[in-house]
Amino acid sequence: MAACRRQASAGGSQSKCNPASRDAAHDCGIVVRGDVYHSARMATLIPHPTRIESAGNKPKVIEEYIGRVNSQTSQLSVAHMHSPGGWIEPGQTPEFDEYTVVLRGVLQVETREGTLDVAAGQAVITPAGEWVRYSTPGEEGAEYIAVCLPAFSPNTVHRDGLTDMGTADSTGA
Repeated sequence: MAACRRQASAGGSQSKCNPASRDAAHDCGIVVRGDVYHSARMATLIPHPTRIESAGNKPKVIEEYIGRVNSQTSQLSVAHMHSPGGWIEPGQTPEFDEYTVVLRGVLQVETREGTLDVAAGQAVITPAGEWVRYSTPGEEGAEYIAVCLPAFSPNTVHRDGLTDMGTADSTGA
């Protein structure tokens, strides 16, 4: 049976489990999902994001760090987005709140009440149940971090003209 290596913490009085293998991780009470090690007794390392396919007229890079795909976390999701200039996605009425911090460029956020241009260094909150459409009409596109609470899911985003499973809705709604 594999042993769990223990390392002394900086204070010296506590220790943390540092599994040498998947078997050792299990012995330490750690659940391994892909490359992510989960434990109620220690911090969870996310070694890298997972690239997620995006909706819209141009390819957008979505790197999910925390969420249903990369860490099997349903409570919230955190993703790093890179949208090209001229990108626009279908409107949506999600079942989750979305908190977005723009790092570079300008993200345009259209709601039924109006349109916001969110520039680098600014943030926007879109509440669950509000219709919203994101785009990056500027030539430079945008880079931003999106946090969804609960985690983003294709089944709860409710994009215009699509059913919950991402296929065309025969009603066109």
